[in-house]
Amino acid sequence: MNNNDIVPGFDDEKDDSLKIRLQKIDQVEGCLVLYLTGYIDTYNSNFFQKRVTKAVEAGYINMIFHCGGLNYVSSTGIGSFTAFLKAVKPRGGDLVLLEIQPKVYEVFQLLGFSQFFNIKENLDEAVEYFSHDDKAGATGTFPKIFKCPICSKKLKATKPGRFRCSECKTILAIDNSGQVFLG
Repeated sequence: MNNNDIVPGFDDEKDDSLKIRLQKIDQVEGCLVLYLTGYIDTYNSNFFQKRVTKAVEAGYINMIFHCGGLNYVSSTGIGSFTAFLKAVKPRGGDLVLLEIQPKVYEVFQLLGFSQFFNIKENLDEAVEYFSHDDKAGATGTFPKIFKCPICSKKLKATKPGRFRCSECKTILAIDNSGQVFLG
């Protein structure tokens, strides 16, 4: 089964710096694994975004990015992941990142994004995450105490929604499962 069988037109465009192989997860509706090999930077992030947007438009809203073969991600590349999160969240979906190389994870941490993404150790954990309807059990999530990703001020959210950090005034959002992301 090739990528175009899963997402029509997915492989119409190629980029040698970033290879993406798709795998459909049948036990979770709208779930797709994207095996990434190469790197994501300013020059190929547009290619990356177009490919993933095609998958979202094809109905895949639960995405597992397998990053084991990804040896570099620039801040622009991380911005792409954030854009995907914003694309799938309103549709009831989510992202999971797997097997992030230490150098790549460091970039996520330095930019304060590591806490916005669900990061799992392996594919089984990622599928398990999507198999449980976390949204249904969200009542135990709030109130949630967390640190602002920008200034590290300790904050408390009593319910999901958007709000400003009382210290640095950054707009933050928190979803039903307690995930925090930039506004």
